Amino acid sequence: MEPLALLETPVRHMSELVVPDRVRWALQVVDPGGAEQILEIGGGPGVAAALVCPRLSTGQLLVVDRSPVAVRRTIHRNAAHVTSGRLSVQECPLAALAVPPDTFDKAFAINVNLFWVADPSRELEVLRRALRPGGALYVLYGAAGPTAGDRITDPMAGALRH
Repeated sequence: MEPLALLETPVRHMSELVVPDRVRWALQVVDPGGAEQILEIGGGPGVAAALVCPRLSTGQLLVVDRSPVAVRRTIHRNAAHVTSGRLSVQECPLAALAVPPDTFDKAFAINVNLFWVADPSRELEVLRRALRPGGALYVLYGAAGPTAGDRITDPMAGALRH
């Protein structure tokens, strides 16, 4: 079964992964490739990581979250991916992330409000350095496409222009 096929598989047992619509939609947009180096911002309980990691052959995913609870949940849910080296998890705010320049092909955040509740200049500078030339940043909100309206898109567009 292809990893994204899991997104359409109905849950039959409590132990199976439940995938929220917003994560299903976001991963269709991000479309992680097998050799890509990817950053997930605010990974929460690790559901997206559980779907991205099986798609990676030589690539890797780094999940950063400022919540110790989220970090523990991500590591627990994805222990095999951590052991394989496909997944790293770091507890820190995005503004404090220290990685070499040009590390990532893609970075994504699903319903992470840090980009529109305050000035995200420091976080965007970290991402500018961390993304390779031609890399992509996906700031995703909603479950089936753009649903946030001006409340989110206006501050985000302004921050990116700055």
